[in-house]
Amino acid sequence: MTPISVLAAGETANPLLPATYDIIWSAVCFAIIFFAFWKLVLPKFRDILDERAQAIEGGIEKAERVQAEADEALAEYQKQLADGRAEAARLRAEAQEEGAQILAEMKQNANDEAERIIAQAKAQIEAERQAAMVSLRGEVGGIATDLASRIVGESLRDDQRAAGVVDRFIADLEAQTPAAQPVKEY
Repeated sequence: MTPISVLAAGETANPLLPATYDIIWSAVCFAIIFFAFWKLVLPKFRDILDERAQAIEGGIEKAERVQAEADEALAEYQKQLADGRAEAARLRAEAQEEGAQILAEMKQNANDEAERIIAQAKAQIEAERQAAMVSLRGEVGGIATDLASRIVGESLRDDQRAAGVVDRFIADLEAQTPAAQPVKEY
């Protein structure tokens, strides 16, 4: 007998509907598999999902902590950068002050050296003038003695006599010429 023949006479079988015993056995198998899935597989799924949720929450908390630490490190870095810039500005200002001070010292030293050189030059000029005066006195004295000897007609080779004549002659010359011109200073 075929499954179609089991039906009552007059009824036609629906080819899409399974037989009743197939539905019952399928329902029992489904219930056993569902119960096994519910008791064995589903708790493991829940445990795995809970672990993942905790891991994600822990990761988020850790990321927030790391972000907070990074923000603190950034703030510290910015503070150190600002401190470094302030220190650099302070050092730059000190260097400029030291440079200005060194420049002023160098100018002062140059002025002192120039004044020393000028004073030394004045002293040398005065010494040379005095030497020239002494030299001129000697030459003028010799010329005056020779001239006086010729005029007077007697020899003035005696040192005392010649010195007296020369001194009088120079005194007369100094009295006749205007006051000696002072040496110009540059």
